[in-house]
Amino acid sequence: MKHIIIGTAGHIDHGKTTLIKALTGRNTDRLKEEQKRGITIELGFTWFDMKDGTRCGIIDVPGHEKFVGNMVSGVVGMDLVLMVVAADEGIMPQTREHLDILELLGIEKTILVMNKCDLVEEEWLEMVEEETRDTLAGTIMENAPIVRVSSVTGQGIEELKELILKMVKDEVKERDVNSIPRLPIDRVFSISGFGTVVTGTLISGTITKSDVLEMYPIGKECKIRGIQVHEKDQEKCEAGQRVAINISNIKKEEIHRGCVIAPVGSMKTTDRIDVKVTVLRDSNRILTNRERLHLYTGTSEVLCRAVLLDAEEIGPGESGLAQLILEEEIVVKRGDRFVVRFYSPMETIGGGIVLEPNPKKKKRFRDDVIEELHRKESGSLADVCEFHIREAGENLITLAELAKIMAHSKEELEPYLQELADAGTIYILPMRKDTYYWHKDSFYLLQQSITRDLQHYHKTYPYRYGIKKAEFHTVYMKKVKLNVFDECMRLFTEQEIFHIREEYVSMPDFAIPHDETWQRITELLTDTMEKAGFELLRFSEFDLKGNPEPVVLDILQLMVLEGTAVRIGDDIYTMKHFMDTAREKIEAHFAQNDLLTFVQVKEMFGTSRKCAKIITEYMDTLKVTKKVGAETERVAGRG
Repeated sequence: MKHIIIGTAGHIDHGKTTLIKALTGRNTDRLKEEQKRGITIELGFTWFDMKDGTRCGIIDVPGHEKFVGNMVSGVVGMDLVLMVVAADEGIMPQTREHLDILELLGIEKTILVMNKCDLVEEEWLEMVEEETRDTLAGTIMENAPIVRVSSVTGQGIEELKELILKMVKDEVKERDVNSIPRLPIDRVFSISGFGTVVTGTLISGTITKSDVLEMYPIGKECKIRGIQVHEKDQEKCEAGQRVAINISNIKKEEIHRGCVIAPVGSMKTTDRIDVKVTVLRDSNRILTNRERLHLYTGTSEVLCRAVLLDAEEIGPGESGLAQLILEEEIVVKRGDRFVVRFYSPMETIGGGIVLEPNPKKKKRFRDDVIEELHRKESGSLADVCEFHIREAGENLITLAELAKIMAHSKEELEPYLQELADAGTIYILPMRKDTYYWHKDSFYLLQQSITRDLQHYHKTYPYRYGIKKAEFHTVYMKKVKLNVFDECMRLFTEQEIFHIREEYVSMPDFAIPHDETWQRITELLTDTMEKAGFELLRFSEFDLKGNPEPVVLDILQLMVLEGTAVRIGDDIYTMKHFMDTAREKIEAHFAQNDLLTFVQVKEMFGTSRKCAKIITEYMDTLKVTKKVGAETERVAGRG
């Protein structure tokens, strides 16, 4: 299912907020100052449903020049942008800057909305529309469809909705929900009784209630206590959705716009990034070495200096390689887009793409440095390898399979695969016949699935060690060979993500609760089996004293696993020390005799012939006894 985020852009007072109200019936201006002054300062958010039931989130971003930073934050995660132009004014300076920002941030799908059409004559409207088209020539909106509307009278609103529906169906790509989650935060507040709440657009992956993630760049873990999508509580949220998340362990004062929620250890804070930067074609500025700039990426805004690596300066319409030295730490990923504005006066100069999120300090005009960044810009065998490893998902992929798919030798690929492993992008699992590769995203997704299952299991069955490892193999990685699966589970236990005991998988902090229920039932079972002695009982014959049978059976199985009780036949249990005694006596018997019969066992333990048979057959399984000839006779085994 597609999750759609629509944004607005355009000059102040061109009617973005009133357009959204016309589309949704809601006012996105939530601050008193916004309502008083009639301008949007912070990001506003609401939604509306299309005819086919698809729910579109819609973000109202600021149009005033002073609030461009907030506008950039709002663009993160947008699938479609409505560029709003007032028919009585036409293209204005802020409209141009918003257009530049959209292009720099990689927005592709746009609609030109001519608003306030009720205020002008047809002839004027046609003239403004023609001028707007001329101005947009050569930009991302050169071929954008145009809709004429009036947010006041409702003119064209239904036509706009129809166009949005068509573009969503035919042109907007579905988000990747099967990668690691990343939520850039654009707002944080607290609610009495709930605690800290953050909002943002989930740009990748899935977040589920009770997940434990990390807040970057502050480096603190946070547990997801609650999730809201469109003001409704949800168990999970997916990429492309606008979300509000209630978190624990972190106070509101510690979080700021620009923080990012992602899996623990999946990102690394940085105070420098390698980039390809492009100066806008119509910019009046030239970017020079060590220029101080405002950097906007995701929802972050930080000051930086641009160290130009392959040029003395970058002029309008030109591109170059640079290392941005940041005055505050942030987290980014390779491929993230950014915008830069001059320090003073504040105006957008350009933007580009992150080539390396955690680089070392680089010297200018070094051929090897420039070659490395060009390779990262254009992609390399490492990028192609990563794509195929990610695509394999939980099934993993072998070196032989990669070599075949990519038409390269194993020897050619190995250095690039090692590069990915050194960067923490993949795991390498060397096996006897081949080497397997596992993407960190797939590792994380499996971790989250197993964690959710285990947490539910521990809550439901508190007196069991956990889920059998073999069950996870069947459910999650059934196409993976058992020895490879075992190696995957070893990775989890090495990182103390899960704990394995007696082939049972549990959360690392899980322990059987030795509570009043455990104590009461353990004493009941011990007393019952002690009194029975060698007159063995089936579990169905136990007096449970009103205790729930599943809980009693779980604790009995726990006693077996811990070695205080044993299961010696179908549904038959006794204390282990009885069987230890039985073994000693039977071994002592064979020290003097060659043959043992059921009758002798019956007399040895003062029990019934039926119980003697059960004890003897259990000794068969231990290889203390061995059946020969008659059904009732045994000789010494090899135990």
